Amino acid sequence: MRADRLVSLVLLLRQRGRMTAEALARELEVSTRTVLRDMEALSAAGVPVYAERGRHGGFSLLPDFRTALTGLTHDEALALLVAGSRRGAQLFGLGSALASAVLKVVDALPDGVRQTAAGAAQRLLVDPETDLLARPVAPEEVPDAVATQVRRAVFGGHRLRIHYAAVNQPPKWRTVDPIGLVTVKDQGYLLARRGSEDRTYRLSRVLAAEQLDEPARRPDSVDLDRAWREREVRFRTGGDTTEVLVRVDPARREGLAATALTVTDEGTDAGGRLRMTVVFQDVRHAKWAVWEHAPGVEVLAPEWLRAALGERAREVAGLYDSTSPEH
Repeated sequence: MRADRLVSLVLLLRQRGRMTAEALARELEVSTRTVLRDMEALSAAGVPVYAERGRHGGFSLLPDFRTALTGLTHDEALALLVAGSRRGAQLFGLGSALASAVLKVVDALPDGVRQTAAGAAQRLLVDPETDLLARPVAPEEVPDAVATQVRRAVFGGHRLRIHYAAVNQPPKWRTVDPIGLVTVKDQGYLLARRGSEDRTYRLSRVLAAEQLDEPARRPDSVDLDRAWREREVRFRTGGDTTEVLVRVDPARREGLAATALTVTDEGTDAGGRLRMTVVFQDVRHAKWAVWEHAPGVEVLAPEWLRAALGERAREVAGLYDSTSPEH
């Protein structure tokens, strides 16, 4: 579209300075005559573009000219500024690119929108480094070299070699066909295929990565949201997951659900407390999560977990028994 091309012309001249009609034509993949016509249109629209003749001539913008994103509303500008504070781009090695892009957008905003959006953005804090108990909420660190190679392989459609450290296993090299990248709660994942099987790799456990020249063996298109949900279901229903029936104080419901893999059933008993069927990653996870929310959470089944937590409670109570000889 011509409107898009005119905007591209202005941005090219703003970013690179003086350019010849031939250079602009190559960048925009149009003829030199088209570039000349577009320059006339820009000039007629009030854009301060001028031509310099001679050996080092070309087209330029007046030095103080700044394009204005007049179609951007206050809320849209604010959304862009807030997006610049998100950590997902850091996981994929795009943090500096995102910061640069936000600065360029802010620079191009009309004065009124820029000032009000920047002021509003100062009153929003997204994902601070600690919670209210001063506990660090540090995002996973992914080396730029790893993130760059993984990202290029995903976008370029090439196979990828990764040196991966799986849990409780020594690191080893493997070759995969990358499908896409996902970030969830400051954790980055590579979705890929290895042979005929789907694989999900945590980016923080990729110690090194190398993009290969060989094309990836993958479909031309992908529904990444659906692929992630399918992996999520397989993870929750497979392996050594532990299902627990609990009675829960409603005030503890959100905290418990946040620590579990999933809640598969939920209702209310006669006393107003919740009865929930909750799935945990393993036995250790189940014991920790229930104990963390006691006494607001009571295990009803399985019996062996109820007995184990009861024994732990008696041991703890013994430590604080005021009738003990040690006191």
